[in-house]
This record gives sequence, C-alpha cells and structure tokens, in this order.
Amino acid sequence: MKRYPRPKKFILLFFGVIAVVLCLPLIRSNLYKAAPILQKMGEKLALFAAFSEMPHESIGLLEKRFNDEIFYEDEPDTTPLVRPAPPASSEPSSQEERAEESSSSSGGSSSAEELSSEEEAADRQSSQPDADPKPPPPEIPAAYRGDMLEEDLSGYDSPNYLPLEPGYLRNYTDYSYTEIEEILSETPSFPVGGAEEPQVLIYHTHATEAFERYDHIFYDTRNNWRSTDNNMNMVAVGSALKAALEAEGISVLHDTTQHDYPSYNGAYERSAETIRQYLEQYPSIQILLDVHRDAIDRNGTLVRPVTTVNGRKAAQLMIIAGCDDGTMNMPNWQENLRFAAGIQRQAEADLPGLMRPLFFGYRKYNQDLRPGALLLEFGSHGNTLEECIYTAQLAGSSIAKAIQALE
Repeated sequence: MKRYPRPKKFILLFFGVIAVVLCLPLIRSNLYKAAPILQKMGEKLALFAAFSEMPHESIGLLEKRFNDEIFYEDEPDTTPLVRPAPPASSEPSSQEERAEESSSSSGGSSSAEELSSEEEAADRQSSQPDADPKPPPPEIPAAYRGDMLEEDLSGYDSPNYLPLEPGYLRNYTDYSYTEIEEILSETPSFPVGGAEEPQVLIYHTHATEAFERYDHIFYDTRNNWRSTDNNMNMVAVGSALKAALEAEGISVLHDTTQHDYPSYNGAYERSAETIRQYLEQYPSIQILLDVHRDAIDRNGTLVRPVTTVNGRKAAQLMIIAGCDDGTMNMPNWQENLRFAAGIQRQAEADLPGLMRPLFFGYRKYNQDLRPGALLLEFGSHGNTLEECIYTAQLAGSSIAKAIQALE
C-alpha cells in the first residue's frame, strides 16, 4: 500500500477542493446574499480599508461635501419664498436696467458705464429691535443656494470719486470735477416753508421692490425680491423715513401707490401723474423723494452694501441726482444736485460710512417736475428689510437737517 509522506496536507487539500466544488453553485446563484450579517461586515471592512488608505485632509473634505450637498438633495422643498404675492413682471437685475427703462420712456439717454449698482412696520421694528432672539434662517437646499457678499461701498480717495468733504460723488457725466465743484459752490435756491403745510412727498415708483428675509451667507435663487405686501416692501421703508422726518419737525405726505404693479413697465409715467396731483393739491410741497432699493448682482453673487452703527447692521444709502444731456427738459437738475450734495455731506458728517457715493448721471427719474426731487436707494436686494428700515431711521435726521438748511 502506497503511503503519502504528508497525510495532513493531503486531507486539507482534499476537503478544500470539496468545499470549493460545493460552494461554487451557491456563489453563482447569489445565495450568499441571504446572509445580511456577512454582507454588512463586508461593507464595513471595505470602508475601513478605504479610510485607512485616505489622507487625513481628505476625510475632512469628504465630510464637508456630504454636509453641503448630499444631505439636502433628497429633502422636500419646504423653504418659503420671501414674496407671498409677486407681480407678473420680472425684476431688473441691476440699477442700470431700471435706468434704461426710465430714460427710454422719458426721452433721455443712458450712461455708457455700468452701475455698481431699494409707519406701522417701522414702529414695530423700532419698538422691539432686539426683544427676542431671531430664529435661524431656514436651510436652503444646495441646488438653490447663491452666494451673498457683504461689502462697504462708502467710497474712498480715488480718481473715480469727487470728495465732498465729507462723502463722495461719482460722476457719470461729461462734466469735469472742476465744473461740478463750481455748481456745488452755490446753495440751493428753493426755500422750504414751515411745517404747517406739507413740505415733503415720499412716494415709490417701484413700491413692490423687496429684500432678503434673512441675514445669511446664501440667498435663495428662487426668490424674485418683490412683494405686494406693504409691510415687506419699499412702502415700509418709506414709512420709517416719514416717521424720522416728522420727529425732526418736517411735515411729510407718504403716497403708498404701487406704481409698478401689476405692470413694471411705465411705472415712472404713472408715478409722475401721482406727483402732479399732489403738487396741484398741495403747492407747499418742495421736496420729492422717490424711495427705492438697488439691485447689485456680480455674476450670480448678490452684494449687500452694509455698515455698522451702534453695533447693528444698516444698509448703505445712495442718492441719485439726474443730469440733463440736452434731451430731457430738466431745468432744475443743478438745484437737485446741490440739494443731494447737502444731504450727502450732512449724513456722512453725522454717521460716517452710512452713505454710498452720490450718483450723478444722465438720468431723469421724474426729477424734472420740480427742484428738490431726488431718488434714494436704500440698500440692495441682498439686504434685509430690517437693515433698510434702520437706515431710514438713521438718515431721516440728516435729511431733515439738509431740508431745514433750505429755509
């Protein structure tokens, strides 16, 4: 009888072959998946092997990617839009588009340069500014997130700006700085009467312009930044400005007509008709303030002009004073510019950094209707309503001083 020198090895090999032969049909028929415990152990072993070979920095990046993207993609879209009842028309992406509409409808020209560049609600905001901590903003699904950038747009010493000492003017006309300084060397010549009769009319050509609802590093790309709710749009800012002016002894009328709803086009013609009716009924009105907000979008990034006053964020304010290029029939533009410069200097003296540079360009904006007509841009669509109301409360005192200097 033949003997094998290593019987144990032979036995192991024999039973190994038998095990392979018996298991092969099971593997081919996927019956091994019937054992979930074995499957989970295999998955964990695979993950352990992957992480053991992964650099430490890569693990952090992987976690960030999961937190930023994957966790929200399968969630239902429950984020509320800022505007409960948006109008049918769409919002221009910048102040330049608004200017083109105004100039085309009124016969004026547009600048060749692109702009870098909007009582109950006010009382509620001022009476309880920090009564309760605000809830965190709702999570925006990753697919609808846009970047938000806070920026100080108050101006600086540069050939691009004319110093008003204090404050700055940005010139979009063909006038030289020397010619502008000569214009500003004179004071406005339209005196404002006493407070017994209305002195100021606040109105809104684009009343439904609205804001971001939350102070956030992202914005919701589904937002259209419009609202017909006067507690959420420019009317609320106008009410805050009215209250601030009246607190300084200025008599104010506030028109809340939504001239841009339901149609955005033709809003300036409609607001001009409203102004004419007020001037006919109240000849004492000397100041016309069209209250807007700007729209600053840099390749999909919203820019919110912000400063801090007493530890609280305030939207920066920009004044627009139009200039006649010879086609607009604006006999009062120099008076408007002087008045605008007076407000700019007073506000910057009172609260440095609150103002963006005064915008001086070939724009009409109903400023042909009388001296003392200006357009005010409170923040941008990236700012919150609270920031703009706070700015109206702050700037009201400075605007009142500039008005009282006209008496």
